[in-house]
Amino acid sequence: MSIFVKSPIVELDGDEMTRVIWALIKDQLILPYLEVDLKYFDLGIKNRDSTDDRVTIEAADAIAKYKVGVKCATITPNVERVKEYQLKKEWPSPNGTIRARLDGTVFRKPIVVSNVLPQMRSWKKPIVIGRHAYGDIYKNVEFSVASGQTAELVVGENKKIIYVFDGPGIVQAVHNTEDSIRSFAKACIAFALFEKIDLWFATKDTISKIYHARFRDIFQEEIDLRKSDLEAAGIKYFYMLIDDAVARVMRSEGGFLWACMNYDGDVMSDMLASGFGSLGLMTSVLVSPSGVFEFEAAHGTVQRHYYKHLKGETTSTNSTASIFAWTGAIKKRGELDMTPEVVAFGNRLEKAVVETIESGIVTGDLASIISTQNVVPVTTQEFIHEVKKRIEK
Repeated sequence: MSIFVKSPIVELDGDEMTRVIWALIKDQLILPYLEVDLKYFDLGIKNRDSTDDRVTIEAADAIAKYKVGVKCATITPNVERVKEYQLKKEWPSPNGTIRARLDGTVFRKPIVVSNVLPQMRSWKKPIVIGRHAYGDIYKNVEFSVASGQTAELVVGENKKIIYVFDGPGIVQAVHNTEDSIRSFAKACIAFALFEKIDLWFATKDTISKIYHARFRDIFQEEIDLRKSDLEAAGIKYFYMLIDDAVARVMRSEGGFLWACMNYDGDVMSDMLASGFGSLGLMTSVLVSPSGVFEFEAAHGTVQRHYYKHLKGETTSTNSTASIFAWTGAIKKRGELDMTPEVVAFGNRLEKAVVETIESGIVTGDLASIISTQNVVPVTTQEFIHEVKKRIEK
């Protein structure tokens, strides 16, 4: 008998190998067990191109309406992708569009299994990355500059010379808003309180004495406003330079939330995913100040495996993070709807995945890093089938 899900979940389909996996997960691990209204949006690159990317805006607005979304990995096209898929132009990152639309902060957390040991011997607990998901280079303006030209920054009546070029060069401008920075700080504090873990924040304010320093000051203002809550929960806040934070992370035992500016969070989340085992073992959730949640895998579309799949070759693609995107959305939907049986199913599916990996049945990315002897490498489809067998039990 299917479990009834009271409210809809917004489903955002994606691209390449993750799109193939997405369909397998939905058809074999979700729909046979849940009676759920999925508000479907196709964010595959061809549909984004044919709709002039309107589908991405519509999907973000649907998530804002229903409060919970689950997203497959998608292509952010470069010049080569434009040619490959015969696109109208290089469309922006759908993740970036959705983050900006929802004013969200991205939190990434490793999925810990007993037989995948972290690369850093000191890491004993998960390290969560909180990534500010607005502005910086992801909303930049940039130019190639010819020899003899001068780059200037003009804001109202204020003007500064950036550089006088005596040869060809490049120039880039980035921006941010105080509202976005403040929302980021509030989201990180709320997430640290929810997880009951310490909170780190780092910038390069010794070099960027206005831009980065404003991040530092706003974060401290929001910390001060929640000081009593943090103290009551036993949560400590640490501010440091980003290079100091990187060094400290390598020596730490984990168990904290590391709040990062946009680019830092993008890069460091991949480093932590690899350090804890694999990008296939990393969850990702976008959280907005209004209580909207969008869950996805932290990795990309697995392009290389997709090309093999198109040739009819077998693949061994890790579906764990995509499954956990679904379970995250399912559990949050059940939590918001106050339907414990829905939350319990999400937990049961996650347990089935972890037990499958800990039994030694794994995809190719994990086969070489499993610490136990009984390793059974399996294909993409076989792994999902093994998870289904454990759900049935």
